[in-house]
Amino acid sequence: MRDRPTSEMAEENRRLRKEVAELRRANEILKAASAYFAAELDPTRRRS
Repeated sequence: MRDRPTSEMAEENRRLRKEVAELRRANEILKAASAYFAAELDPTRRRS
């Protein structure tokens, strides 16, 4: 077994890190959107 990752493994690692960052950003956007819509749909919330 090698101590250093192969270039293929390093490339996959970079790709996966990029994908994780993108998914985390999307998750934050979806959390914010769901909180916004939950507040909009809350029947106890007073409309101005």
